[in-house]
Formats: sequence, structure tokens, C-alpha cells
Amino acid sequence: MAVAQPKVADSRRENHRHADVIVVGAGIFGAAIAITLARQNRSVFLLERSLKEPDRIVGELLQPGGVQALETLGLGTCLHGIDSIPVRGYEVFYHGQAVTIPYPIETSSTSTPLPERPQGRSFHHGRFVRALRECAAREANITLVETLVTGLVTAENADQVLGVKSLTKERPDYFFAPLSIIADGYKSKFRAKASRKAESRSKFWALELQDAVLPSPGFGHVLLGSFSPVLLYQIGTRETRALINVPEGLEDAKSANGGVLNYIKHRVLPNLPASVQPTFAISLEKGRLRCMPNSFLPAAPNRTPGLIIAGDALNMRHPLTGGGMTVALNDVILLSELLDPSRTPDFENTAQVLQQLTVFHWRRKRHTFVINILAQALYSLFAADDYYLEVLRQGCFEYFKRGGNCVDGPAGLLGGIIRKPLTLVYHFFAVAFFSIWILFLSRPVWKLPITIVESVMVLLKACWVLLPYIAFELTG
Repeated sequence: MAVAQPKVADSRRENHRHADVIVVGAGIFGAAIAITLARQNRSVFLLERSLKEPDRIVGELLQPGGVQALETLGLGTCLHGIDSIPVRGYEVFYHGQAVTIPYPIETSSTSTPLPERPQGRSFHHGRFVRALRECAAREANITLVETLVTGLVTAENADQVLGVKSLTKERPDYFFAPLSIIADGYKSKFRAKASRKAESRSKFWALELQDAVLPSPGFGHVLLGSFSPVLLYQIGTRETRALINVPEGLEDAKSANGGVLNYIKHRVLPNLPASVQPTFAISLEKGRLRCMPNSFLPAAPNRTPGLIIAGDALNMRHPLTGGGMTVALNDVILLSELLDPSRTPDFENTAQVLQQLTVFHWRRKRHTFVINILAQALYSLFAADDYYLEVLRQGCFEYFKRGGNCVDGPAGLLGGIIRKPLTLVYHFFAVAFFSIWILFLSRPVWKLPITIVESVMVLLKACWVLLPYIAFELTG
């Protein structure tokens, strides 16, 4: 099936519910891939359960690597007019001490290099999604439909997907295409049976603060101490998001001890920067406390003919580092390159499409490896729940205080700018050995045998944190 002429494609979509590709889910990934394929002259159905502006508490920070990907896709204007806030890096607080972690300096390509620090963007998630959907709606090759997709249409006696069935205005509806891309989010009901089950070991409880005074405007704030990690970052000129991580089974947050609200009020609030406490207290008293699970899901290969699982339905990592949208947008770039008509002219050639999806599965690790592993490993350190993790967490903070490459490397990894796995491994184990060095300096000589044993345990704990996630990426 060659790419259809515009008028013919419009007629097929309107009269026969048939297109080159169906995209289920008009979120970040879904809207972006629909626009990109449409601009390759593909006929696209973009199906979304509700076209109302979403109201989510995550997906609000786009790292510099994600901003670059958005611009590569020609969608940079979607950050305009949504009151997005420039983000220059992180401010990390550890028991009241602070260290600044700006994104590393880049040099321009001109003959007289000028230092330029890349920026991320933070915003209301729903406003960004709305901008992407409005962009999709303007594409002539896209038909955007508000409909609830309920299942897949498959060939008789085969697992090949031919389209989807749905409810449009509560009436049964069908859409057909040789390729269906499912990007229905973290609660996806269409994940392949071979996919691993998403794991959730904690939840983010969220508040929206009005006119909060942050210690370092333009930076995301990470608060660490005798409580689970807390994130603070602006999502608008007047609005600041507060995310409180609460691990599953946290004793202080159990109902017998007053529940999550009591934990936030008595353990978290007193440890916030003084300038933030008044607005946080007001929001806690009057605002809407909401929660969302923090999930981990390694990607599984797409092996069903006519079907692609993508976005959060395919791959998730802890949102502590804000890497999700950066992964999604870089996935769009890679997938659209592999599905370009010059490489994959006919989506009905399922063998060729599946071959490209195998390439996609392994090649995407160039941008997912660092982000996925860093998110999980940093969360393990920042939410330290045993002595050896606490030693590593303190060592990590002291490592950042050294500045120079001890900041530029980790900041580049966090920002999706540096994609070198060896750089990640280097800095992680540099933190581990630096933590051991601090441990030695803090102990008297007569405790040397105990210190040596504890140092070995710290190194083993570092391996225990990092290596399983590397294995997931390498073997998945």
C-alpha cells in the first residue's frame, strides 16, 4: 500500500474508517508521533478517550535533552503561550545544606565559542498536552477523534492487529489501519503479554503552592533528610509544584500513626526551606492533596504484527529525575526515522515493520540507558532506608559539593544531554569510593577493622543498587 494522496486519504478516513496508522492516546508520545508521521504524508487517526485538558501531577518537567528533541521534531512552539518556566538545573538540600547543580555549559558552533547553558522547561502538564493536541488538529493528514478504545481488531486465526474497536459517544465504533500505535499511558490495558509487570514501591503526593518563594528560582529543588525525598519546582509564574515521595509501608505514614497527611504536616513541613513553609502550610490545609504511583517498567520488544506499544505503556522509570518526557520525545524521533517512507514504505509489510521495531528496541537504549538507570539508582540513594545507603547518600551530596566535573557530569546525565553509559557508571562508582573515603576519615584508627568491613558493604550496596538496572537495560 503506497502512501495515499491527501484527498484519497481524507476520504478513506471519513468514509471507511481506514488510515495508514492509528495512534491510541493523545498524550505526549501519542500526539508527537501522530504529528511526525502525518508530516511524512501518512494518513493518521489520533484517538483519545477525553480531549479535555489533562490534570496530572507528573510530566511537568522537560529536561534540556527533551527540549532539544522537541525542537528537532519541529514542535518547539508548543512550549510557547503555556506559561512555561525556564529550568537551569537543580538545587539539592541535604539536612539543611544546599548545593547547586546547574546544567553543564555547552559551546556554540561558531568560530568564537560562547558558553551557553542549556535549559529545561517546567509547566502545567495539561497545558503542554493541549498545545500538542492543537498542533495535531491542524495537521491535514490527522483525524483527531474523542473515543474510548476498548480492544484490538485482529485477523482470524492470527495475532496480527488490523485496527481497534471503541465507543464513540457511547456507540460501537471501529478504526482500521495496517499499523496501530498504542500509547495509552501508565495504566495501559494493551501491554503485550510478554511485557514485565510495572512495579510501584512508592507514591508521589502532590500539592500546588501559590506564590511560593523558592530559595533558588529557576532551579528544581530536591530536599533530602530524615524524611523521604521532596521535590519543589515552578510550573507557572505563580504556581509551584510540591511532590512528596511516600514509600509503600512507611511507618510514619500508616493510618495508625495519623496517615499521610499527618506525616507531611509533622515530618515534612518543618524541614522545608523557611521561605516555602507558609504557602505549603496553606496549600496543605486548603488545597487538594493528590497521589500517583511511581512506577518502574523495563521495555519489552514489540513482536505483535501490526502493533506498537509505546510511551509509558512501554517503558517507565521513577519520576524523581523528570526523564519521562525526554525519553518519549527521543523515542518519537527514532521511531519516525525507522518508519519513514524511505525506509518503510508500506506498513502492510509486517515483516519489514517488525524488523524495524527490533532495531528500535535496541537502538533506543542509546537514550534510555542513562535516564532509566539514573532515575532508579538515584531514587534508591535519595530515599535511603538503611545505613549503607545513607552513607552513599551523604557521599553523593559531598561529591556534588566538589564542583567541576563532579557536578557537570551528573547534571549532564540528569538533563538528558550526556548519553554515555560509561559516564554514568564512572560517576556512580566515583560517588561510592568517595563515600568510603569519607567513612574512613570520620572514624578513629582503632575502628579500622570495622570500617574496612563497612566499606566493603557500602561498595556491595552500590553494586546492588546499580547492576540490576543495567541488566534490565542490556537484556530486555
